[in-house]
Amino acid sequence: METNGVRLTPEQARSALADTEHVRASAAALSATPWPNWFFITLTLYAAALPIAYGGVMADSDWLLPRLAWTGIMLAITAAYGTLFAVAAKAWRNKTGVALRFDVLPKRATVPLMAGLPVLLVGAAVAFRVTGWPVWLIVASLISAAVSVGFHLAFVRLHRKTA
Repeated sequence: METNGVRLTPEQARSALADTEHVRASAAALSATPWPNWFFITLTLYAAALPIAYGGVMADSDWLLPRLAWTGIMLAITAAYGTLFAVAAKAWRNKTGVALRFDVLPKRATVPLMAGLPVLLVGAAVAFRVTGWPVWLIVASLISAAVSVGFHLAFVRLHRKTA
């Protein structure tokens, strides 16, 4: 095989292939790198606030605030989260040249998360509506925040392992 009139030795060809594999692994690692810290904090606060806001919307009667206010709060924090998500993704793409990807995350972790958090959110709100005990919402809020922190730490570990 010739490149620009220079013939590569077998060792050089193997080295070039190894370099190509390293670049591919680095690109995968970059796409799995943790969110910026400001977004990680935003995501954790959102995860903690959502069960309480959803509980306020689902409450049997007005709880602390009118139901319409809870609905407005829930819509506002969701819109703010969506906007900040877009900003974080764009900043990451501009910084690294790699789009944020979720397909590089282990399915054994993401599938239970995608199934479990909605169950936790709806279950806590239903339990609150039935019992009237806000402890359900507080526990769901703490669990959601802990899951957010856990996933961030898993992101960091995944990035370090592949980098």
